[in-house]
Amino acid sequence: MRITRRHFIGTCAVASAAITPASWAAAETRSLFDGKSLKGWHKPPKKIGHGTGGSWTVEDGLLICEQDPPGSGNGGMLLTDEKFGDFELTIDINPDWGPDTGIFFRCTDEGHGFQMYVDYHQGGNVGHLRGEMPGNFAMKPFQIQATLGADGKPKRFTTEPDPRAAHWPKGVYEYSCGPEEWIKTWRLNDWNTARIRCIGKHPQITTWINGVKICHWNGETCSLPDYNQEKVFSVLGAKGSIGLQVHGGKAAWPAGTKARWRNIRIQGL
Repeated sequence: MRITRRHFIGTCAVASAAITPASWAAAETRSLFDGKSLKGWHKPPKKIGHGTGGSWTVEDGLLICEQDPPGSGNGGMLLTDEKFGDFELTIDINPDWGPDTGIFFRCTDEGHGFQMYVDYHQGGNVGHLRGEMPGNFAMKPFQIQATLGADGKPKRFTTEPDPRAAHWPKGVYEYSCGPEEWIKTWRLNDWNTARIRCIGKHPQITTWINGVKICHWNGETCSLPDYNQEKVFSVLGAKGSIGLQVHGGKAAWPAGTKARWRNIRIQGL
C-alpha cells in the first residue's frame, strides 16, 4: 500500500493522542508534601466537629500535628487543595502513643470522608476503615492494647475483638488481616508506611501497612447495616481531598503528644 503524506500525518496524530499529557498524568506518582511548607494544603474554612483546625508545622522535612493549643481539646484537619477520586496513596506515619488521628480521603471541607484509622491508643486500630460523615459507620474488627514501658512508649501489643464487630453480618470486609498478622507487621516506635488504594463510584478500598495487606472493602456490597452506599455518595461525591486529622477532645489527644507524617505521594488511577 502506498503511504501518502496525509495518511502518515493522520497515523502520527492517532498515536500521539494515546500518550497525551493527561494520560501520562494519570499514571504519574507525585508528592503532595514538599517537606518545606504547607503549600497545596488548607484547613477547613469553617469550624468542623473536631475544632478550628489544630496545629500543623513543618520541621526537618516532617509534617507535624497536635491540638491547638496542646491539650486544649481543639483539633481539626488539614486537607489537600486538589481533589482525588481514583488513586493510590502512600504515606509514612509516626504518631506518639496516645493520639487519635487518621488519614481521610474523598474528604469534604466539612470533614466528611472515608478514613483509614490511625487510632494509636488503647482500644484503637491502625489500618482498617471508618465512614466519617452524617450517619457514620465504624469498621474496626479488633482493637490494639499496648504494654507500656517506663518511658510511656509501647513495648508490645495484644489485641481484642471490637465489641461492635460481634454483631456484624458476614461480608463487612471482603478481606481483613488477623490480629497476630497486624502485630507482626507494625514497627514499634518507628516509622510505618501506609498505602491506600481507592477506585470506583462506590469504592473498592484496600489498605496496606509496610507492604502487608490489612483489609479490602467493597463499597458495592458491604453488608454493614449502618452503611448506605447512595447516601455516602450523595455526601462525598466522586472526588475529595486527602486529609489528615487531629481529633478533638482532651481525652482523644494527650497533651504534649504529636503525630508525624512524611513522604506523602499519590498516583491517579
